[in-house]
Amino acid sequence: MSQKIPWQERPAGCTDVMWRYSENPIIGRYDIPTSNSIFNSAVVPFGDGYAGVFRCDNKAVQMNIFAGFSKDAIHWEINHEPIVMKGGNTDFLHSEYKYDPRVTFIEDRYWVTWCNGYCGPTIGIAYNDDHYTFDFKEFFQCENAFLPFNRNGVLFPEKINGKYAMLSRPSDNGHTPFGDIFISYSPDMKYWGEHRCVMKVTPFIDSAWQCTKIGAGAVPIKTKDGWLLFYHGVINTCNGFRYSMGAALLDLNNPSKVIARTQPYLLAPATLYETTGDVPNVVFPCAALHSIEEDKVAVYYGAADTVVGVAFGRISEIVKFTKGNSL
Repeated sequence: MSQKIPWQERPAGCTDVMWRYSENPIIGRYDIPTSNSIFNSAVVPFGDGYAGVFRCDNKAVQMNIFAGFSKDAIHWEINHEPIVMKGGNTDFLHSEYKYDPRVTFIEDRYWVTWCNGYCGPTIGIAYNDDHYTFDFKEFFQCENAFLPFNRNGVLFPEKINGKYAMLSRPSDNGHTPFGDIFISYSPDMKYWGEHRCVMKVTPFIDSAWQCTKIGAGAVPIKTKDGWLLFYHGVINTCNGFRYSMGAALLDLNNPSKVIARTQPYLLAPATLYETTGDVPNVVFPCAALHSIEEDKVAVYYGAADTVVGVAFGRISEIVKFTKGNSL
């Protein structure tokens, strides 16, 4: 990645491993004319700037995904119309809703995954072929990856042992009160199998912030210590679910093997835009821009299911913290 990722130094007196951007939220709930909220969105380097796929719920609270563009990955222009899919490896484009997208570049194209509505939530997949389109506007939908019910489909940025790999969280058709992270493999982005459990929720007494459910967040980052995965964890409190962010290191060749996993969270709802909104007390990571050379990462997250924030950290410090404070 040649672009300079967005960055702000750690505030004076801050001892946390990650810290929030002082101008959060970077995307407001009404940043396009039809929106009720914009959150849980994904960004990637693109051209001489950045592109993204954004969850925009409209004022009827219909969920859909929209493309957007930025020069600095902080100030965004989001299209006013949702992405319209074309047929990729299927002509079956049925979708009752789309939400919580992730985006990654693998080999020669950008891949988008999202929670797709087909008899309940499952994982939808589409691609933007970089050889033929350079506008990040023409997307080709593939077969749904899994049976309903499933959420939080996150692709690895490269093939593992010759196969595409994706993390997901099998769920139910409601506001799921359970969930563990699984990995699945595919030879062709159409047929998925070899499902393996990666991480389970923790006992309440060991790490309560992730004792109800967990789910993959940003596309994993390849480091010398393993795949660095930012994920969300949930506790069911007397005031409802509370979503926080942690990190894990997965084995580079066998990502179903967890090397380390944070017992403390990295980021939890604390500011007004995280504790107050359509769904209070939510920090939900969906994307990370990083530079291994500069030892920097910027993590994008949905806040209170209403707006988008960003937090910064040093990759080496996060890896050290994950190893040193592991379950």
